[in-house]
Formats: sequence, structure tokens, C-alpha cells
Amino acid sequence: MTQPDITGVETDADLIEQAGRAPERFTAIFDRHYQAIYQYVTRRLGPDLAEDVASETFLIAFDRRQSFDADHGDARPWLFGIASNLVARHVRAESRRYQALARAGGQDLGERRGAEDALADGHAGAVAGRLDAAAARGRLAEALAALPEPVRAVLLLVAWAGLNQQEAAAALGIPAGTARSRLHRARQAMRQALGAEIETER
Repeated sequence: MTQPDITGVETDADLIEQAGRAPERFTAIFDRHYQAIYQYVTRRLGPDLAEDVASETFLIAFDRRQSFDADHGDARPWLFGIASNLVARHVRAESRRYQALARAGGQDLGERRGAEDALADGHAGAVAGRLDAAAARGRLAEALAALPEPVRAVLLLVAWAGLNQQEAAAALGIPAGTARSRLHRARQAMRQALGAEIETER
């Protein structure tokens, strides 16, 4: 049995372990992480599909709760992995969304932030800021549409879900080296599309 952390707050692993005996405990996992999953899926598929996909993510997670590796502690990579697999089923819808956003100038792809603020940020914040700012010009949306889904998934788990490379690899069930090479490929595509260096690694 996992132990609560020193702050006394139950970890995700604690809650999932407890949900094996008392299923209602899984509600706390939903409450902690639903909004982040919903926002991630909204960015990838748009609001029309996001609620259904986000909800299905937690239904699948609940059904598979016994398979969660308690050593990981944090359920976010696990949940984002499930969400990414569900998004992959809608790859055509996702590509159409990015193509439409490219034609419209990318105005709805994430929250807008100024390029100056984005450049001043660090690490993952800078990634998301630069991606969002660049999307306003539509070139990012076009580049995202052109990426193969497995490559796009790694990039967006790092840039939009805030996972690091190792977490993204775990989420997608791929070797760390594969995640690294896909992220490198995506970074090169983004640089080419935007004409500016985007640091996508932490």
C-alpha cells in the first residue's frame, strides 16, 4: 500500500489503490485531473469532441485502475496516455481542425499570449507560449496538421500537457529513445514552419 506524502495529502497512487476497494474514491482522481485532460483534448480536437473524449478517458481509467503502477505516483502521464490514444482515433478530425485553423490564422488554437512574453518564459511555459503565439499566424496549425499523429502526440504531450520526455514516453507506451526522436522530428518541423527556434525539451 502506498503512503501519503509528508504533507498529508493523498497521492494519486493512494487514491487509485483505495478505489480498488472503494470505487467512489476514484472521484477524487476525476476532480483533480478532469480539467487538464479536457483542456488538452479541446486544444487537439476542439470543444465539440472534447467533453466526450475527456469523459471516456476517465471511464477507461476507472476500468483499468487495477493496472495503474503505484510506483509512478502521479496519474497524469497515465491519464494523458489514455486521452492521447482516444484522440488518435479522431486523427482525421484533428487534422481537419488544424487545417481549418491554418486557413483562419490559428485564432482558436489555445490561449493567446504575446510573443515577447513567450520568449521571456522558461522551459514548458515557453513552449506553450511560443506555440500559442505562433499559432495566431496560422503556420503552426498547418505544420501540426502535416505531422504524423505519433510525432504530434509526443510534441503536444510535452508542449500542452506539460509532461517531460520520460513522462510522454510512459504515457504513450513507447521507449524513451523513440519519444526523443519523435520530439526532435517535431521540433525540426516547427522550426521550419515558424522560422524560429522552439525549444521543446526540458
